[in-house]
Amino acid sequence: MTESAAVAGTEGESPAGLSHRAILLILSGLMLGMFLASLDQTIVSTAIRTIADELNGYALQAWVTTAYLITSTLATPLYGKISDIYGRKLLFMSAIVIFLIGSALCSFSTSMYMLAAFRALQGVGAGGLMSLALAILGDILAPRERAKYQAYFLAVFGTSSVLGPVLGGVFAGHASILGISGWRWVFLVNVPIGFIALAVVFKNLHLPKVRNNVRIDWWGAATLTLGLVPLLIVAEQGRIWGWSSALSWTCYLLGAVGVVAFVLVEIAMKDAALIPMGFFRNKNFALGVAISFVVGMAMFGGIMLLPQYLQVAKGSSPTIAGLQMLPLVLGLMVGSIASGIAISKTGHYRIYPIIGSTLLVIGMFLLHLVRADTSFPVVMGFMLIVGVGLGNMMQPLVLAIQNALPAKDMGVSTASATFFRQIGGTLGVAIFLSILFAQITPSITSQLETATQNPQYVAVVQQAAVSGNPVDKAFAQGLLNKDSGAAGSVLEDSSIIQKLSPELAKPLADGFADAMDEVFLATTGFALIAWVLVLFWKEVPLRESAGLVAAKGEAEDGPDPSEV
Repeated sequence: MTESAAVAGTEGESPAGLSHRAILLILSGLMLGMFLASLDQTIVSTAIRTIADELNGYALQAWVTTAYLITSTLATPLYGKISDIYGRKLLFMSAIVIFLIGSALCSFSTSMYMLAAFRALQGVGAGGLMSLALAILGDILAPRERAKYQAYFLAVFGTSSVLGPVLGGVFAGHASILGISGWRWVFLVNVPIGFIALAVVFKNLHLPKVRNNVRIDWWGAATLTLGLVPLLIVAEQGRIWGWSSALSWTCYLLGAVGVVAFVLVEIAMKDAALIPMGFFRNKNFALGVAISFVVGMAMFGGIMLLPQYLQVAKGSSPTIAGLQMLPLVLGLMVGSIASGIAISKTGHYRIYPIIGSTLLVIGMFLLHLVRADTSFPVVMGFMLIVGVGLGNMMQPLVLAIQNALPAKDMGVSTASATFFRQIGGTLGVAIFLSILFAQITPSITSQLETATQNPQYVAVVQQAAVSGNPVDKAFAQGLLNKDSGAAGSVLEDSSIIQKLSPELAKPLADGFADAMDEVFLATTGFALIAWVLVLFWKEVPLRESAGLVAAKGEAEDGPDPSEV
């Protein structure tokens, strides 16, 4: 199939020759694939406790998340490089199939070890879904036109961030659905969506066959694995092991050796490298991935921890907390769609990351000010600001990183943006959870000490100690006996705050909200770093042609000097 045939449409409306209808058909398949990957990052979070209880592996639940995270992160740059060599359609479909097989196997798990192994297989597929979808969009659309359509992808990402916890809570809340344990539908729901995505992509996506005589950087993949696996494991488990424990130090050392080896291998492999080190001489690319890393830290930290505030401090159920995140998603959609339309019309994008990072700093700082008794409309207003900020950041970031490198490296550039954002997100969640758990006990202890000096609260405690419900009575008696374990008990089971009467639980909720304040102050700091980096980012004029057309031109004439 020739390139012109591959990208031509009968109702040509785009520089690539595709009609708006053809683009939307392709987009629907790509978005379904991306939806699978992004939904699975959140849907398991609210169901994992139920799953762990049924599979008798509560202490092992973190490994189910870690296994998926490791394989999806490692697979992302490999998919990007291989797709530049062999083409993207078959690879994208293969990623969907691997993900579906992993999902189906997860639903048959009979132990946490089996579930972790099958989640790892899911992750291998998920690593290609998000980055390849964006790379394919780059192939068929010119950057200015692409900005308009990439907003839909961010809308999918945002929607899944809210829908995931809601669906996870619904499925886990049912003992069985159609004769199958409710939690198993967390994975089975992927199967019909995946088959629809496969059918749409197979029928509507037509790309030219590609075969470049470039070696696959297997040594780079091996050393990247050696470097990232220990670091991702310690990021997830370090809080439990202790950051200075022997296990943590072993992971630090192995990770350092692996990262150094990876850099040396990539230098030696030159253009055939998984992530060619020469790309980092391009200041726009280097700054772009650095911004992606920092934004990933702030974004995933905020998105993962806001439900904690809503559930613990506000007493919302997991399902309700997911719905209460809608303002953030609405803001993300508004920000991404508005910036996409504006970029499409003007061809300029630098102003939007500046606006986005500014709003992100403001929104995160405002969330730092919330308390347990802050009204929902105020909290949701702050979430809306964060969402609009993220929408103005993520959309132009991917576009600019894709535009910074030659079109023939579309897969690597797109995968790099996703890869560094995921690494930043993993590190951010680990850092912010550590801050949260370090602050909970002293914050709640301080609030309890203040409350027990208040005669009204003491009267509530005394009343509960003799006539309250069993949970109130045990807690109140512990306070009267000056039991120091009351604050620490929240770390073991935060649901105690919801089980207590509101008057008795108030110091616990206030203390938890105070601990969250410290977390959002830290996310504000990382958002501020992103804002500073964005100010040094220069705008490179967007290419006028789609990735496939530009890549062909580069092959014939050589790349544009401004891109290398």
